Amino acid sequence: MRILEALGASGGASPLSAVAQAVGMPAPQVHRYLQSLIASGMARQDAASGRYDLGSAALRLGLVALARTDAFKIVDRVIDDFVERTGQAVQICALGPLGPTIVRLYNGRPSLLTTLHVGAVLPLLTSATGRVFLAYVPGSETADMADAERQQSATDGPSIDWIRATVRADGKAVETGTVIPGLHATAFPIFDLQGRAMLVATALVSEVGAERRGHAVAELGALCRHVSAEMGWLASASTA
Repeated sequence: MRILEALGASGGASPLSAVAQAVGMPAPQVHRYLQSLIASGMARQDAASGRYDLGSAALRLGLVALARTDAFKIVDRVIDDFVERTGQAVQICALGPLGPTIVRLYNGRPSLLTTLHVGAVLPLLTSATGRVFLAYVPGSETADMADAERQQSATDGPSIDWIRATVRADGKAVETGTVIPGLHATAFPIFDLQGRAMLVATALVSEVGAERRGHAVAELGALCRHVSAEMGWLASASTA
């Protein structure tokens, strides 16, 4: 199993030495295991380079597991527990045809009094949530929305390239008061198998309480990476 995990995490075909190093086993022993995995279709060896990769049987198993994975069930389970433990309010958004759309809203303790609700659409360029989608979704999916917002805005604001670079460097987006005055938002991506932000989880905090919530917000970021991993995401796969 460790050898299969190493092949899956490598991001491509790997030489025997790299596989052995990844699993911490002698190369001859890894070679014997690989021959058994090749015989069962779980691994394959490229005839030209001699490198090893996942085989067709392993890929089929991965696709079956992915088909059985329900992102919202995972998110509900993880975020429900997080909110219960920390009292931190969280919204979950998906990218809909009109823009970032709230699909889950978990009230914290004490409850935040806002106009946000399930079904509300957030700005792409000025909300923390929108900026995460802008950074981690292919530009072809967001270009029309971004152009429409630019045309309606009285000011140009930062460039889309700057937003993308900043969010990718930080792994999150942070905004205060851009959607609702006095509300501090920190948004994190939840990636799918291909490294696309399929959902965005945003911690919502009253501006006066933002500093006290720092640990909970950081934990939310770690949980989003955990959920992404359950969806098959590898850290090297984030959308460029």
